[in-house]
Amino acid sequence: MSANLKQNEKLTMADVADRHELYEKSVQAVDDEVVFLDETFTKVTGRKALSLREDFCGTAAASCAWVARHGEHTAVGVDFDPEVLTWGRNRNVARLDADQQARIKLLEDNVLTATTDPVDLLVAFNFSYWIFKTRDELREYFEKARAAIKDDGLLMLDLFGGMEAYDECKEKTKLDGFTYIWHQAKYDPVSGHMRTHIHFKFPDGSKMKNAFTYEWRLWSLPEVRELLAEAGFSKSTVYWEGTDDDGEGNGEWEPVEEGEADPAWITYLVAER
Repeated sequence: MSANLKQNEKLTMADVADRHELYEKSVQAVDDEVVFLDETFTKVTGRKALSLREDFCGTAAASCAWVARHGEHTAVGVDFDPEVLTWGRNRNVARLDADQQARIKLLEDNVLTATTDPVDLLVAFNFSYWIFKTRDELREYFEKARAAIKDDGLLMLDLFGGMEAYDECKEKTKLDGFTYIWHQAKYDPVSGHMRTHIHFKFPDGSKMKNAFTYEWRLWSLPEVRELLAEAGFSKSTVYWEGTDDDGEGNGEWEPVEEGEADPAWITYLVAER
């Protein structure tokens, strides 16, 4: 047996796993996401959205799903991490056909300084904008986002909250071929700062610890809405998920004036320029 084969036999599932692929499988559901974006934009504005900017785009999975959805859709993804952008180009953009690839652009840039043509729709999902930890920083980002959309354009965000959001805890979810572990490692009630990790565990017992680490501020929904208004947005609307007969989320999102005191919730926030 060759030395290479002996070495390969020692590799664990964690050794050979791809963290970005695991992230997409465990965290994202971009096909459903772009349906929500498309349909909600039309309901709010009365027209179809064509152009999308995805801030903190990571692997640009949402941008790719957007251009694949319709032959007139265009997308630009912005992220400052060259490693994740390269992965996205090689894996996600490369899977698109030539016409779709011509309608997507990825920029290695800071979302505060990136210059793009005005778009119909700007999204900052997966709580990524929580990297801004002060009111001034987040307000500045919202001001830049507002300037980057058209006169009737929308900014769409997501948030999570509920009393469990403040816990230092781990939540495990078994998926096909691995277990996804969301780890709220530290929360400081004085500053609102939190540290979270994503770990992955595999059937052979191996683990990929700290596959992703985030240093965020845990923003509340009222705070974010107030800062959107201060940044000049004319209106913001909360979209709350409905429930099925078992009380579980049903994937249907509707505008609400009041939410429910769930111990853990995720919601969309749609801001009109």
